[in-house]
Amino acid sequence: MEAHWRPEGYTVPNADVYPWQWLWDSCFHALIWAELDEPGRAATELRSALADQAPDGFVPHVRYRGDPSFLEDFWGRPATSSITQPPMYGHAVAELRRRGVDVPADVVAAAEAGLRFLLESRARQDGLVTVVHPWETGCDDSPRWDDWCAPSGWDLHRWYDVKGELLASVERSECGSPLANPAFAVAPAGFNALVAFNADELGLHAEAAALATALDRRWEPAGRTWVDGPHPSGRVRTVDGLLPALVSGGDRRADAFASLDDPRGFGGRFGPPAVHRGEPTFDPGSYWRGPCWPQLIYLLWRAGAPVGEGLVAGAEASGLAEYWEPDTGAGLGAVPQSWAGLALLAEGYPVGPGCH
Repeated sequence: MEAHWRPEGYTVPNADVYPWQWLWDSCFHALIWAELDEPGRAATELRSALADQAPDGFVPHVRYRGDPSFLEDFWGRPATSSITQPPMYGHAVAELRRRGVDVPADVVAAAEAGLRFLLESRARQDGLVTVVHPWETGCDDSPRWDDWCAPSGWDLHRWYDVKGELLASVERSECGSPLANPAFAVAPAGFNALVAFNADELGLHAEAAALATALDRRWEPAGRTWVDGPHPSGRVRTVDGLLPALVSGGDRRADAFASLDDPRGFGGRFGPPAVHRGEPTFDPGSYWRGPCWPQLIYLLWRAGAPVGEGLVAGAEASGLAEYWEPDTGAGLGAVPQSWAGLALLAEGYPVGPGCH
């Protein structure tokens, strides 16, 4: 964390691969700094993550001020990206407060404005918030987006092109904030669960409850998962499809967690893989199509799932990797990656604190 800290007041995920500031990474970094008894850095990191918020509340997902011009050309902005990411700032504010960290009032207000932008300004689908791009979910190459890749099915190189093309169809407000995308009108279960969870953490209880009710209609008992809608790839069993357990209790959450113990499902020594082992798209070494992701394991742990030991084991075995192979713990992606430090919060606590 010290090596990745920057004097501007934030932690880069990885100095070589990800040398800028990412939104949900920084929210997780704030939790890690608090765990490391660095409350000043925790609050500073959170403030920095929200520093380029638009007047309507939109929070960009990457800040790259003064860095290469190709980023400005790609995103159409001189300092930040032009889409967002899961709004983990609501949880970060609440968790820092629970730990006795003084979170400035303007940072709290910015976090609330960011959530209200998603709740009030985004196009709705069946009562849920839509995203404008798969990158907004954080789960970039998830098989849940395969229907948008190509008529012939998943192809890594074609998907790279499609992700760039999808930016061109985003509909924006007068100040450039992303509002909708008719070419990618998806209301992902995982993203909506994080909006609801973060809204509830910040005190927007009615709004969170409304999203949770809408998510209940997305539960698919046969697959023991929440689905994204009627399109086929949106029904693929993925670990982000279990995130509504953060805001849903009772039998649904119990059924979802049951698959985490199943070695034919999401079970694994180093945590649950990103894709259910029974899916044809499961690939334990492929980006977002099978490896374990520490931030998603942490979120399931927060929901009360017994995955803390896997998070710690995977972080240690992988050398604090960006993500890791679910059966060997071999590090994949960028190594080290700062958000793997979330394992510190689960160390010694196999089962998370639960949200109900």
